[in-house]
Amino acid sequence: MKATVVIPVYNAADTLTACLHGLQAQDFAPDDYEVIVVDDGSTDNSASVAASFNVRLIEQANQGAPAARNTGLKNARGDWVVFTDADCIPSRSWLSSLVNAAEADTGSAAFGAAGRTVGYNSTHAAARFVDLMGGLDAERHLSHPAFPFAPTCNVMYRRSLLEQIGGFDPRYYAYDACDLHARARQLQDGSFPYVGHAIVLHQHRPSWKAYWKQQRNYGRGLAQFMWHHRDQVQWSLTRELAAWGRVVASALRASWPGSDDAAIRRRGTFLKEFAQRLGFASTYWNRAERSRW
Repeated sequence: MKATVVIPVYNAADTLTACLHGLQAQDFAPDDYEVIVVDDGSTDNSASVAASFNVRLIEQANQGAPAARNTGLKNARGDWVVFTDADCIPSRSWLSSLVNAAEADTGSAAFGAAGRTVGYNSTHAAARFVDLMGGLDAERHLSHPAFPFAPTCNVMYRRSLLEQIGGFDPRYYAYDACDLHARARQLQDGSFPYVGHAIVLHQHRPSWKAYWKQQRNYGRGLAQFMWHHRDQVQWSLTRELAAWGRVVASALRASWPGSDDAAIRRRGTFLKEFAQRLGFASTYWNRAERSRW
């Protein structure tokens, strides 16, 4: 089998149907790919939604998205393991575009690939903000000089490599994708192409409250990542105080009047920085959390 698509699911019944319809309509040979849905202890009817499609449904107690992805990996049969999320709608040529791009790069033996994620139905200001800032821009994230990575809503790796590095680290609240990619690059010096026409539509958080919760979690994950990789990423109380100073400056800019995209940028940036800072500080300086790493 050529590819396995893994979708971790937690209380995503409202969006999962559109995701699975998109995967069902792929222009990839049906016998060459499979779809695994890992229901991570949902309390809604996500499992019954998945069961109504031609997918492999695996149910487990709630352990978090990284652990759910690992469950999918352990049960995968494809040469490539491709990850997306339940709030995504893959375009018809998404899977074939990723696989073809990776397999065409024979000179440097690609170990994976990532595609383009586009906002879908971004009617709320919080969703509009994500579109404006390119929060899921894999091309930008892959250009990071020290820790390139691609968001797990649109990324693919060789199954053999994922098995070799042990999959995702389930301790992470977020930034597990960045950690996984760093470990993969230690073992692979091949290419990892960005495929702009491998598109998924992503339904961003539909309210500022939901976006706040997500960003606070990102801050916690970033703290875990920085502590885990503290030999490469230096942080100090002085830098922490400076970061809080930037949050204060951001708050002042957010108070400027306006309702256009510029105002959404200012207010969204403040909310994002404040939420992440709270999540980061509560985790990075926590002795119990540090002892886990």
